Amino acid sequence: MPDASIVLDHEFLQDPHRLYTKLREEAPAHRVVSPDGLSAWLVTDYEHAAALLNDPRLRKDAQGAAPLFVRHLRDPERAIGQDINTNLLTSDPPDHTRLRRLVNKAFTPRTVERLRPRIEQIADELLDAIPDGTTVDLIEALAYPLPTTMICELLGVPAEDRTRFGAWTSAMLASEADAQQVRDAGVNMGGYLAQLVADKRVHPGDDVITALVRARDDEDRLNEVELTSMAFNLLVAGLETTVNLIGNSAFALLANPAALAALRADPAQLPAAVEEFLRYEPPLYVSTLRYTAEPVAVGEVTIPEGEFVLVSLSAACRDPRRFPDPDSLDFGRGTTGHLAFGYGIHYCIGAPLARMETEVLFRKLIERFSVWSPAVPLTELRWRHSWIIRGLERLPVRFGR
Repeated sequence: MPDASIVLDHEFLQDPHRLYTKLREEAPAHRVVSPDGLSAWLVTDYEHAAALLNDPRLRKDAQGAAPLFVRHLRDPERAIGQDINTNLLTSDPPDHTRLRRLVNKAFTPRTVERLRPRIEQIADELLDAIPDGTTVDLIEALAYPLPTTMICELLGVPAEDRTRFGAWTSAMLASEADAQQVRDAGVNMGGYLAQLVADKRVHPGDDVITALVRARDDEDRLNEVELTSMAFNLLVAGLETTVNLIGNSAFALLANPAALAALRADPAQLPAAVEEFLRYEPPLYVSTLRYTAEPVAVGEVTIPEGEFVLVSLSAACRDPRRFPDPDSLDFGRGTTGHLAFGYGIHYCIGAPLARMETEVLFRKLIERFSVWSPAVPLTELRWRHSWIIRGLERLPVRFGR
Protein backbone atom coordinates (compact mmCIF):
# COMPACT_ATOMS: atom_id res chain seq x y z
CA MET A 1 0.00 0.00 0.00
CA PRO A 2 1.38 3.45 -0.94
CA ASP A 3 2.52 5.45 2.10
CA ALA A 4 4.37 8.62 1.16
CA SER A 5 2.37 11.29 -0.63
CA ILE A 6 3.27 12.18 -4.21
CA VAL A 7 3.42 15.91 -4.82
CA LEU A 8 1.59 17.00 -7.96
CA ASP A 9 3.93 19.86 -8.74
CA HIS A 10 4.44 22.23 -11.67
CA GLU A 11 6.36 19.54 -13.56
CA PHE A 12 3.34 17.25 -13.27
CA LEU A 13 1.03 19.93 -14.67
CA GLN A 14 3.22 20.25 -17.76
CA ASP A 15 3.43 16.49 -18.40
CA PRO A 16 0.93 14.46 -16.31
CA HIS A 17 0.84 11.41 -18.57
CA ARG A 18 4.34 10.28 -17.67
CA LEU A 19 3.40 10.11 -13.98
CA TYR A 20 0.03 8.52 -14.75
CA THR A 21 1.75 5.66 -16.59
CA LYS A 22 4.08 5.04 -13.65
CA LEU A 23 1.29 5.15 -11.07
CA ARG A 24 -1.00 2.79 -13.01
CA GLU A 25 1.76 0.19 -13.11
CA GLU A 26 2.34 0.39 -9.34
CA ALA A 27 -1.13 0.52 -7.75
CA PRO A 28 -4.67 1.67 -8.57
CA ALA A 29 -4.64 4.48 -5.97
CA HIS A 30 -1.93 6.69 -4.45
CA ARG A 31 -1.72 9.37 -1.80
CA VAL A 32 -1.05 12.75 -3.41
CA VAL A 33 -0.82 16.41 -2.50
CA SER A 34 -2.20 18.87 -5.06
CA PRO A 35 -0.31 22.05 -6.01
CA ASP A 36 -2.54 24.07 -3.69
CA GLY A 37 -2.05 21.74 -0.75
CA LEU A 38 -4.98 19.33 -0.81
CA SER A 39 -4.16 15.85 0.51
CA ALA A 40 -6.14 13.18 -1.32
CA TRP A 41 -6.04 9.80 -3.04
CA LEU A 42 -5.55 9.74 -6.82
CA VAL A 43 -7.10 6.92 -8.86
CA THR A 44 -5.55 6.45 -12.31
CA ASP A 45 -6.82 3.24 -13.95
CA TYR A 46 -10.00 3.03 -16.02
CA GLU A 47 -11.67 0.09 -14.25
CA HIS A 48 -11.57 1.59 -10.78
CA ALA A 49 -12.16 5.15 -12.01
CA ALA A 50 -15.42 4.18 -13.73
CA ALA A 51 -16.57 2.19 -10.71
CA LEU A 52 -15.79 4.93 -8.20
CA LEU A 53 -17.54 7.64 -10.22
CA ASN A 54 -20.78 5.77 -9.58
CA ASP A 55 -20.03 4.42 -6.07
CA PRO A 56 -22.40 5.72 -3.34
CA ARG A 57 -19.69 5.20 -0.71
CA LEU A 58 -17.96 8.22 -2.23
CA ARG A 59 -19.87 11.32 -1.25
CA LYS A 60 -19.95 14.84 -2.67
CA ASP A 61 -22.14 16.67 -0.15
CA ALA A 62 -20.57 20.07 0.55
CA GLN A 63 -21.56 20.14 4.22
CA GLY A 64 -19.98 16.75 4.83
CA ALA A 65 -16.82 17.84 3.03
CA ALA A 66 -16.41 21.08 5.01
CA PRO A 67 -14.69 19.57 8.11
CA LEU A 68 -12.45 17.47 5.86
CA PHE A 69 -10.97 20.61 4.31
CA VAL A 70 -9.73 21.60 7.77
CA ARG A 71 -7.85 18.29 7.99
CA HIS A 72 -6.74 17.84 4.39
CA LEU A 73 -6.29 21.32 2.86
CA ARG A 74 -3.13 23.25 3.73
CA ASP A 75 -5.11 26.50 3.74
CA PRO A 76 -8.79 25.67 4.45
CA GLU A 77 -9.82 29.24 3.59
CA ARG A 78 -9.27 28.34 -0.08
CA ALA A 79 -12.47 26.26 0.00
CA ILE A 80 -15.28 27.84 -2.05
CA GLY A 81 -18.06 29.44 -0.02
CA GLN A 82 -21.30 27.63 0.69
CA ASP A 83 -23.44 30.28 -1.04
CA ILE A 84 -22.28 29.06 -4.47
CA ASN A 85 -21.54 25.50 -3.46
CA THR A 86 -25.00 23.93 -3.24
CA ASN A 87 -25.42 22.41 -6.68
CA LEU A 88 -25.27 19.24 -8.73
CA LEU A 89 -21.52 18.90 -8.23
CA THR A 90 -21.68 19.06 -4.42
CA SER A 91 -24.73 16.98 -3.54
CA ASP A 92 -25.77 13.34 -3.19
CA PRO A 93 -29.11 11.59 -3.59
CA PRO A 94 -31.82 12.38 -2.70
CA ASP A 95 -30.83 16.08 -2.90
CA HIS A 96 -28.93 15.52 -6.14
CA THR A 97 -31.87 13.66 -7.67
CA ARG A 98 -34.18 16.55 -6.82
CA LEU A 99 -31.79 19.21 -8.16
CA ARG A 100 -31.06 17.30 -11.35
CA ARG A 101 -34.76 16.78 -12.04
CA LEU A 102 -35.46 20.49 -11.70
CA VAL A 103 -32.46 21.55 -13.79
CA ASN A 104 -33.30 19.02 -16.50
CA LYS A 105 -36.59 20.87 -16.98
CA ALA A 106 -34.65 23.99 -17.94
CA PHE A 107 -31.62 22.43 -19.68
CA THR A 108 -33.12 19.98 -22.16
CA PRO A 109 -31.45 18.53 -25.27
CA ARG A 110 -34.04 20.43 -27.30
CA THR A 111 -32.88 23.68 -25.67
CA VAL A 112 -29.29 22.89 -26.61
CA GLU A 113 -30.05 21.87 -30.20
CA ARG A 114 -31.89 25.09 -30.96
CA LEU A 115 -28.67 26.93 -30.12
CA ARG A 116 -26.86 25.54 -33.17
CA PRO A 117 -27.63 28.46 -35.53
CA ARG A 118 -26.43 30.96 -32.94
CA ILE A 119 -23.24 28.96 -32.32
CA GLU A 120 -22.58 28.94 -36.07
CA GLN A 121 -23.18 32.71 -36.25
CA ILE A 122 -20.77 33.44 -33.40
CA ALA A 123 -18.12 31.13 -34.93
CA ASP A 124 -18.45 32.88 -38.31
CA GLU A 125 -18.07 36.30 -36.70
CA LEU A 126 -14.95 35.21 -34.83
CA LEU A 127 -13.41 33.66 -37.94
CA ASP A 128 -14.24 36.72 -40.04
CA ALA A 129 -11.92 38.65 -37.72
CA ILE A 130 -8.95 36.42 -38.65
CA PRO A 131 -7.44 37.60 -41.97
CA ASP A 132 -5.60 35.14 -44.21
CA GLY A 133 -2.04 34.58 -43.01
CA THR A 134 -2.63 36.09 -39.59
CA THR A 135 -1.16 34.68 -36.40
CA VAL A 136 -3.60 34.63 -33.50
CA ASP A 137 -3.73 33.16 -30.03
CA LEU A 138 -6.38 30.52 -30.63
CA ILE A 139 -7.36 30.51 -26.95
CA GLU A 140 -8.00 34.25 -26.88
CA ALA A 141 -9.45 34.59 -30.39
CA LEU A 142 -11.68 31.48 -30.56
CA ALA A 143 -11.63 29.06 -27.64
CA TYR A 144 -12.59 31.64 -25.02
CA PRO A 145 -15.08 33.99 -26.73
CA LEU A 146 -17.27 31.32 -28.34
CA PRO A 147 -18.33 29.44 -25.18
CA THR A 148 -18.27 32.65 -23.10
CA THR A 149 -20.77 34.32 -25.40
CA MET A 150 -22.85 31.17 -25.68
CA ILE A 151 -23.13 30.28 -21.98
CA CYS A 152 -23.78 33.89 -20.98
CA GLU A 153 -26.55 34.23 -23.58
CA LEU A 154 -27.96 30.89 -22.48
CA LEU A 155 -28.05 31.99 -18.83
CA GLY A 156 -29.19 35.53 -19.59
CA VAL A 157 -26.01 37.35 -18.47
CA PRO A 158 -25.87 40.89 -19.96
CA ALA A 159 -23.19 41.33 -22.62
CA GLU A 160 -21.47 44.14 -20.71
CA ASP A 161 -20.85 41.82 -17.73
CA ARG A 162 -19.29 38.87 -19.56
CA THR A 163 -15.66 39.90 -19.32
CA ARG A 164 -15.86 39.87 -15.52
CA PHE A 165 -16.31 36.12 -15.27
CA GLY A 166 -12.98 35.14 -16.78
CA ALA A 167 -10.99 36.70 -13.94
CA TRP A 168 -13.28 35.24 -11.27
CA THR A 169 -13.24 31.68 -12.60
CA SER A 170 -9.49 31.77 -13.26
CA ALA A 171 -8.83 32.84 -9.66
CA MET A 172 -11.05 30.11 -8.23
CA LEU A 173 -9.42 27.38 -10.33
CA ALA A 174 -5.77 28.50 -10.30
CA SER A 175 -3.48 26.48 -8.04
CA GLU A 176 -1.18 29.45 -7.41
CA ALA A 177 -3.95 31.83 -6.30
CA ASP A 178 -3.84 32.61 -2.59
CA ALA A 179 -6.76 32.08 -0.24
CA GLN A 180 -7.80 35.74 -0.32
CA GLN A 181 -7.97 35.76 -4.13
CA VAL A 182 -10.06 32.57 -4.15
CA ARG A 183 -12.37 33.91 -1.44
CA ASP A 184 -12.78 37.32 -3.11
CA ALA A 185 -13.54 35.73 -6.48
CA GLY A 186 -16.14 33.46 -4.89
CA VAL A 187 -17.79 36.34 -3.02
CA ASN A 188 -17.87 38.51 -6.15
CA MET A 189 -19.27 35.72 -8.29
CA GLY A 190 -21.86 34.73 -5.69
CA GLY A 191 -22.99 38.31 -5.13
CA TYR A 192 -23.32 39.00 -8.83
CA LEU A 193 -25.29 35.83 -9.53
CA ALA A 194 -27.61 36.36 -6.54
CA GLN A 195 -28.47 39.80 -7.93
CA LEU A 196 -28.93 38.35 -11.42
CA VAL A 197 -31.39 35.77 -10.06
CA ALA A 198 -33.29 38.52 -8.25
CA ASP A 199 -33.43 40.58 -11.46
CA LYS A 200 -34.80 37.60 -13.41
CA ARG A 201 -37.68 37.31 -10.96
CA VAL A 202 -38.68 40.88 -11.76
CA HIS A 203 -37.65 40.93 -15.41
CA PRO A 204 -37.89 37.36 -16.77
CA GLY A 205 -36.32 36.49 -20.11
CA ASP A 206 -35.95 33.61 -22.53
CA ASP A 207 -32.96 32.14 -20.69
CA VAL A 208 -31.97 29.28 -18.41
CA ILE A 209 -31.86 31.29 -15.17
CA THR A 210 -35.44 32.43 -15.76
CA ALA A 211 -36.36 28.82 -16.50
CA LEU A 212 -34.66 27.71 -13.27
CA VAL A 213 -36.59 30.34 -11.32
CA ARG A 214 -39.82 29.00 -12.80
CA ALA A 215 -38.93 25.30 -12.68
CA ARG A 216 -41.01 23.27 -10.28
CA ASP A 217 -41.86 19.64 -9.67
CA ASP A 218 -45.32 19.60 -8.10
CA GLU A 219 -44.77 22.06 -5.21
CA ASP A 220 -40.96 21.70 -5.19
CA ARG A 221 -38.70 24.38 -6.60
CA LEU A 222 -35.17 25.73 -6.15
CA ASN A 223 -34.55 28.11 -3.25
CA GLU A 224 -32.45 31.27 -3.53
CA VAL A 225 -29.16 29.67 -2.46
CA GLU A 226 -29.75 26.74 -4.83
CA LEU A 227 -30.56 29.08 -7.72
CA THR A 228 -27.39 31.13 -7.21
CA SER A 229 -25.25 28.03 -6.79
CA MET A 230 -26.78 26.33 -9.83
CA ALA A 231 -26.13 29.40 -11.97
CA PHE A 232 -22.51 29.32 -10.80
CA ASN A 233 -22.27 25.59 -11.59
CA LEU A 234 -23.62 26.03 -15.13
CA LEU A 235 -21.59 29.16 -15.85
CA VAL A 236 -18.20 27.81 -14.76
CA ALA A 237 -18.74 24.33 -16.19
CA GLY A 238 -20.17 25.65 -19.44
CA LEU A 239 -17.28 28.08 -19.86
CA GLU A 240 -14.14 26.33 -18.65
CA THR A 241 -14.92 22.86 -20.00
CA THR A 242 -15.49 24.08 -23.55
CA VAL A 243 -12.67 26.65 -23.61
CA ASN A 244 -10.17 23.94 -22.81
CA LEU A 245 -11.78 21.25 -24.96
CA ILE A 246 -11.38 23.57 -27.97
CA GLY A 247 -7.81 24.54 -27.08
CA ASN A 248 -6.72 20.98 -26.32
CA SER A 249 -8.31 19.72 -29.54
CA ALA A 250 -6.47 22.30 -31.65
CA PHE A 251 -3.21 21.45 -29.88
CA ALA A 252 -3.76 17.75 -30.61
CA LEU A 253 -4.28 18.46 -34.32
CA LEU A 254 -1.22 20.70 -34.56
CA ALA A 255 0.85 17.97 -32.89
CA ASN A 256 -0.57 15.36 -35.29
CA PRO A 257 -0.56 16.83 -38.82
CA ALA A 258 -1.66 13.52 -40.36
CA ALA A 259 -4.81 13.57 -38.23
CA LEU A 260 -5.51 17.16 -39.29
CA ALA A 261 -5.07 16.20 -42.96
CA ALA A 262 -7.41 13.22 -42.52
CA LEU A 263 -10.05 15.43 -40.92
CA ARG A 264 -9.76 18.01 -43.66
CA ALA A 265 -10.12 15.26 -46.30
CA ASP A 266 -13.20 13.82 -44.58
CA PRO A 267 -15.02 16.32 -42.31
CA ALA A 268 -17.70 13.67 -41.71
CA GLN A 269 -15.27 12.28 -39.12
CA LEU A 270 -15.78 15.34 -36.91
CA PRO A 271 -18.24 13.80 -34.40
CA ALA A 272 -15.88 10.86 -33.88
CA ALA A 273 -12.93 13.27 -33.77
CA VAL A 274 -14.52 15.29 -30.96
CA GLU A 275 -14.91 12.10 -28.91
CA GLU A 276 -11.27 11.22 -29.54
CA PHE A 277 -10.19 14.75 -28.58
CA LEU A 278 -12.08 14.28 -25.32
CA ARG A 279 -10.38 10.95 -24.66
CA TYR A 280 -6.93 12.09 -25.75
CA GLU A 281 -6.69 15.27 -23.64
CA PRO A 282 -9.81 15.86 -21.50
CA PRO A 283 -10.43 19.44 -20.32
CA LEU A 284 -10.36 18.26 -16.68
CA TYR A 285 -7.54 16.41 -14.94
CA VAL A 286 -9.85 14.96 -12.32
CA SER A 287 -13.52 14.59 -11.54
CA THR A 288 -15.10 16.93 -9.05
CA LEU A 289 -14.13 16.21 -5.47
CA ARG A 290 -15.44 13.16 -3.60
CA TYR A 291 -14.76 11.81 -0.12
CA THR A 292 -15.11 8.38 1.48
CA ALA A 293 -18.02 7.82 3.85
CA GLU A 294 -16.47 4.48 4.89
CA PRO A 295 -13.29 2.56 4.05
CA VAL A 296 -13.23 1.79 0.31
CA ALA A 297 -11.10 -0.92 -1.29
CA VAL A 298 -9.55 0.06 -4.62
CA GLY A 299 -7.84 -3.10 -5.77
CA GLU A 300 -5.23 -3.95 -3.15
CA VAL A 301 -5.37 -0.43 -1.69
CA THR A 302 -7.86 0.54 1.03
CA ILE A 303 -8.74 4.21 1.29
CA PRO A 304 -9.79 5.05 4.87
CA GLU A 305 -13.01 6.80 5.80
CA GLY A 306 -12.95 10.59 5.67
CA GLU A 307 -10.44 10.92 2.83
CA PHE A 308 -10.74 12.96 -0.36
CA VAL A 309 -10.61 10.97 -3.61
CA LEU A 310 -9.53 12.38 -6.98
CA VAL A 311 -10.67 10.22 -9.88
CA SER A 312 -8.28 11.05 -12.71
CA LEU A 313 -10.32 11.40 -15.89
CA SER A 314 -7.27 12.09 -18.04
CA ALA A 315 -5.38 9.06 -16.69
CA ALA A 316 -8.36 6.73 -17.11
CA CYS A 317 -8.81 7.92 -20.70
CA ARG A 318 -5.25 6.79 -21.49
CA ASP A 319 -5.36 3.44 -19.71
CA PRO A 320 -3.99 0.99 -22.32
CA ARG A 321 -6.12 -1.81 -20.89
CA ARG A 322 -9.21 0.10 -22.01
CA PHE A 323 -7.84 2.07 -24.99
CA PRO A 324 -4.98 0.29 -26.82
CA ASP A 325 -2.14 2.55 -27.97
CA PRO A 326 -3.67 5.39 -25.90
CA ASP A 327 -1.04 8.02 -26.70
CA SER A 328 -2.00 7.98 -30.38
CA LEU A 329 -4.70 10.26 -31.78
CA ASP A 330 -6.94 7.89 -33.74
CA PHE A 331 -10.36 8.98 -35.02
CA GLY A 332 -11.16 5.40 -36.01
CA ARG A 333 -10.83 3.94 -32.52
CA GLY A 334 -13.84 3.10 -30.42
CA THR A 335 -14.08 5.83 -27.79
CA THR A 336 -17.33 4.57 -26.28
CA GLY A 337 -17.11 4.75 -22.53
CA HIS A 338 -14.45 7.47 -22.23
CA LEU A 339 -14.74 9.33 -18.94
CA ALA A 340 -13.97 12.90 -20.03
CA PHE A 341 -17.44 14.07 -18.93
CA GLY A 342 -17.60 11.74 -15.93
CA TYR A 343 -19.92 8.78 -15.49
CA GLY A 344 -23.10 7.83 -13.67
CA ILE A 345 -25.50 10.22 -11.98
CA HIS A 346 -22.98 13.08 -12.02
CA TYR A 347 -22.35 12.91 -15.79
CA CYS A 348 -21.83 16.47 -17.05
CA ILE A 349 -25.16 18.10 -17.87
CA GLY A 350 -23.42 20.48 -20.31
CA ALA A 351 -21.75 17.75 -22.39
CA PRO A 352 -24.07 18.15 -25.44
CA LEU A 353 -23.37 21.89 -25.59
CA ALA A 354 -19.60 21.44 -25.32
CA ARG A 355 -19.64 18.82 -28.07
CA MET A 356 -21.75 21.00 -30.36
CA GLU A 357 -19.63 24.12 -29.92
CA THR A 358 -16.42 22.19 -30.60
CA GLU A 359 -17.79 20.41 -33.65
CA VAL A 360 -19.22 23.61 -35.16
CA LEU A 361 -16.02 25.59 -34.65
CA PHE A 362 -13.70 22.96 -36.08
CA ARG A 363 -15.94 22.35 -39.08
CA LYS A 364 -15.80 26.03 -39.92
CA LEU A 365 -12.04 26.25 -39.25
CA ILE A 366 -11.42 23.39 -41.66
CA GLU A 367 -13.64 25.00 -44.30
CA ARG A 368 -12.00 28.41 -43.93
CA PHE A 369 -8.31 27.63 -43.62
CA SER A 370 -6.24 25.02 -45.44
CA VAL A 371 -3.04 25.94 -43.58
CA TRP A 372 -2.68 25.63 -39.82
CA SER A 373 0.79 26.05 -38.39
CA PRO A 374 1.97 26.67 -34.82
CA ALA A 375 3.60 30.07 -34.48
CA VAL A 376 5.95 28.79 -31.77
CA PRO A 377 7.38 25.31 -31.13
CA LEU A 378 4.72 23.24 -29.39
CA THR A 379 7.26 22.27 -26.75
CA GLU A 380 7.39 25.91 -25.62
CA LEU A 381 3.68 26.05 -24.80
CA ARG A 382 2.75 26.00 -21.14
CA TRP A 383 -0.26 24.46 -19.46
CA ARG A 384 -2.34 26.42 -16.96
CA HIS A 385 -1.26 26.17 -13.34
CA SER A 386 -4.40 24.34 -12.22
CA TRP A 387 -4.69 20.72 -11.13
CA ILE A 388 -8.42 20.75 -11.99
CA ILE A 389 -8.54 22.38 -15.43
CA ARG A 390 -6.32 20.95 -18.17
CA GLY A 391 -5.77 23.73 -20.67
CA LEU A 392 -3.09 25.80 -22.36
CA GLU A 393 -2.23 29.33 -21.31
CA ARG A 394 -2.03 30.33 -24.98
CA LEU A 395 -1.83 28.72 -28.41
CA PRO A 396 -0.39 30.97 -31.16
CA VAL A 397 -1.43 29.65 -34.59
CA ARG A 398 -0.99 30.97 -38.11
CA PHE A 399 -4.01 30.34 -40.32
CA GLY A 400 -3.86 30.55 -44.12
CA ARG A 401 -5.92 29.64 -47.17
